[in-house]
Amino acid sequence: MAERSTAAVDVADSGGEEPLTAEAGKATADGAGTEQMAGKDTAAASVDEKGAAADASPLELHSGHKLARRYRLEECVTRLDGFSSWRAVDEKLRRAVGVHVLPADHPRARPVLAAARSAALLGDPRFVQVLDAVEENDLVYVVHEWLPDATELTAVLAAGPLEPHDAYQLVSQVSQAMAAAHREGLAHLRLNPGSVLRTESGQYRIRGLAVMAALRGISTERPQRTDTEAIGALLYAALTQRWPYEKDAHGLSGLPKGVGLIAPDQVRAGVHRGLSELAMRALVNDGATASRQDQPCTTPEELAKAVAAMPRIRPPEPAFTPSSAYQRTTYQQGVYGQPPTRGGQPRPGAGPATPVPPPPPLQSRTGKALKWTVSALLIAALGLGSWQLADTLLKEENKSSPSKSTTEKDDGKSGKVVSKPIAIQGAEEFAPDGKPQHADQAKLTHDGDASTLWRTAGYDAGPVLAPFKKGVGIIYDLGSERTLKGASVGLHYGGSYTEVSLYATDSLTPSASGSDPVSSFKKLASGRNKDKAVDLSLTSAVKTRYVLVWLTALPYSPPEQYYTHPYKQAITEVKFTG
Repeated sequence: MAERSTAAVDVADSGGEEPLTAEAGKATADGAGTEQMAGKDTAAASVDEKGAAADASPLELHSGHKLARRYRLEECVTRLDGFSSWRAVDEKLRRAVGVHVLPADHPRARPVLAAARSAALLGDPRFVQVLDAVEENDLVYVVHEWLPDATELTAVLAAGPLEPHDAYQLVSQVSQAMAAAHREGLAHLRLNPGSVLRTESGQYRIRGLAVMAALRGISTERPQRTDTEAIGALLYAALTQRWPYEKDAHGLSGLPKGVGLIAPDQVRAGVHRGLSELAMRALVNDGATASRQDQPCTTPEELAKAVAAMPRIRPPEPAFTPSSAYQRTTYQQGVYGQPPTRGGQPRPGAGPATPVPPPPPLQSRTGKALKWTVSALLIAALGLGSWQLADTLLKEENKSSPSKSTTEKDDGKSGKVVSKPIAIQGAEEFAPDGKPQHADQAKLTHDGDASTLWRTAGYDAGPVLAPFKKGVGIIYDLGSERTLKGASVGLHYGGSYTEVSLYATDSLTPSASGSDPVSSFKKLASGRNKDKAVDLSLTSAVKTRYVLVWLTALPYSPPEQYYTHPYKQAITEVKFTG
């Protein structure tokens, strides 16, 4: 499937369905590919049910139609098997949403409602959230989140296979999320590159949990094996940019016919061996065999444990770009000229050296004596001048306060004590409600680069975050217990105002409970500012190792392409002084 705009990727939990303009044959082929991915235990709806779906009255819906006098339909993305999926706008909260719509007499209407309500109760932020599930005016519709900053894995893989670290994050996050869903009795059954989204921060979100299977009438006796094999197929595709079956699907080429399912590291050179074996352990449900004598993974829980047991794959080191400070500078001849030779050899590309002629020396004994005499006089004059200048300054200072000695004045001249910067050793986002903003970006707030940042989510009301959230923030590790006197928080947005508070905590991941998660922490300072920085000073120095920077109010800024909600903020650099 060709890459759509990033605004459209989260429209309808389509799970890889073709858009409205796609041919029926193409949609059928996609369905067949999905059944193959789901495993031999997966069965589609019965023939009678499909016939009933086909006979269902077509929905008389169009752009501009409003559901519940609230959800305005904007663009139909999918129309298939008697249901349609739309990009819509929630006019009450002024945000984009996705909507699935089908007639109330559709044979799958009841299962869809039940699946949507069950998925909504899960409340796991790793899944695209179901916001509403309603039967009204002979229609059943399911409203879900819209993620404007997310991209389908289909579009990501169209650009090439993932780096080992990205593939590791994909299988780790998706397997953990599906393990949590299965613990609550929920399965996906249509997990494919179209149902996995990658956000701008590198987090993976799963859409269509339980709902897409209900819309398509898919069921199986072994849902855990089906979803585990689907995760294995996602990892296989991420490593090889190939779909692990003979048929092409999801914009990816299938494997050559007749060769069977071969390991990813045999399909493409340079594939991480551990991840290749992990994909085969998950795909063993379809007859694959791991290259090592490891047990197959038949549930998402087993797969998540196998991922956790692997040595952690670190992100690649950033490419080094020489700074302009290290680039060779050409000076004009005769002005601090840097010789273009190194070790007696000319530098590559350097022109011939042009030495600056030295002044003619004084040859005679008289000349040498005169030279030393002049040098001695100059040294004496400089020393005398320096002494007289220092004596004058001391006298002027004593005049202003004759009762104090020079030493006393130096110690208490302005009543200020020089503050020294405190190095930050680590940072973790603090999300007591279990819904982090962008946890992987916390380290960017103390990397010395003001162009990198940690973003909050966007909100429709503000500046005060409550009652949506009590606050958002990051906990910093100073390495050891240090004397803290102040902090400077660099911000990305100006605007109405940003309110920031400092708290001392007992660890990077403190326990927090109750309606006010910071009530058990010691408050050190607070302040607000309309500018792009908030400077905080403690009334008295405090010794602590862990410091929470807690934002409770975010400024208004105009909506951006990927950040449509107006009240938001981003921290660029945090500095502490002691």
